[in-house]
Amino acid sequence: MKIAVNTRLLIKDKLDGIGWFTFEVLKRITVDHPEHHFYFIFDRPYHDDFIFAKNVKPIVVGPPTRHPLLYYYWFEFKLPGILRKLKADLFLSPDGYLSCSSEVPALAVMHDLNFEHYPEYLPWAYRKFYRHFFPKYAKIANRIATVSEFSRKDIANTYGIDRDKIDVVYNGSNSLYKPLVENDKEKIKNKFSADCPYFIFVGTMHSRKNIANLFKAFDLFKSASKNNIKLVMVGEKKWWSADITTAYTNMKHSEDIIFTGRLGVKDLSNLVASSLALTYVSNFEGFGIPLIEAMNCDIPIITSNVTSMPEIAGNAGLIVDPKSTIKIKEAMDEISSNEKLRIELVENGRIIREEFSWDITAKKLWASMEKVLEI
Repeated sequence: MKIAVNTRLLIKDKLDGIGWFTFEVLKRITVDHPEHHFYFIFDRPYHDDFIFAKNVKPIVVGPPTRHPLLYYYWFEFKLPGILRKLKADLFLSPDGYLSCSSEVPALAVMHDLNFEHYPEYLPWAYRKFYRHFFPKYAKIANRIATVSEFSRKDIANTYGIDRDKIDVVYNGSNSLYKPLVENDKEKIKNKFSADCPYFIFVGTMHSRKNIANLFKAFDLFKSASKNNIKLVMVGEKKWWSADITTAYTNMKHSEDIIFTGRLGVKDLSNLVASSLALTYVSNFEGFGIPLIEAMNCDIPIITSNVTSMPEIAGNAGLIVDPKSTIKIKEAMDEISSNEKLRIELVENGRIIREEFSWDITAKKLWASMEKVLEI
């Protein structure tokens, strides 16, 4: 079989959540299925690290898709001709984008519909593109894969899609995320947090991630008790907005927030493994990979009681209302003061994390592909 894959998010040293999903599942599927030919379609020069096996052939089709107008041009005008030329049996799109101009059987991986529920968090051109085309993609896809039961239900209800057309393929976690011994934790704290304990947030600093309320809650936490606990923020300020700026500038304890910027996986995994807890109180997530990364590092979690987060975190975390800064602050109080609770949450996480691995993800995505290929 000839399987064409949208690999435009495989960009060296710039993998984000969907990029990591693409990397991890394709690395496994291509090796596990040498009997099939995979055509990786890039929108810019590719790195050899992404050519995982001898049965992978890279194809570069420009221009780089950096704007909705270019999304449209690439998927509707450039991609269909390539798929016809290849005589592809299946088009796999790990980021959910399809071509309305192609008749090749397609599997779209739609991670979440945040743009349907929080369109105000996106620039006008992007939200217009997503809200116009993704309903079309959902209908023309032969099958859809998504990363949680929450997202499966959300896609079905929002777009009027039969749930039987949607398969759940949970995310996994990089193998570098693992527990550290105390001596190594102290070295990490010395390097990043001036030897102080800290809560950690991982992700793009976007309003959807509820950064403003996290800052407000942390300020309440610091004001209520004398402690040396920091808040380490790992990620880019690409979507830093007015509400985040206001919350930060109004803080009494803003000097206790440490911004690291984007980090490599090794430093990031060590930072997570040395933290007091992951604080991931987002307003909307289709999955939330940092939750699994924290569990794999034996770190407790504070997360939201909305969308997919209770489903993924289970009883490995304290589940709070993300709109309530008081509830977030109280969870910080509990985690920081109750060692017995931290141990209990970590032990629960050790059980839950067994359900999530990239090996399982790859097998489930392949099963979804087989339904389209009818192998």
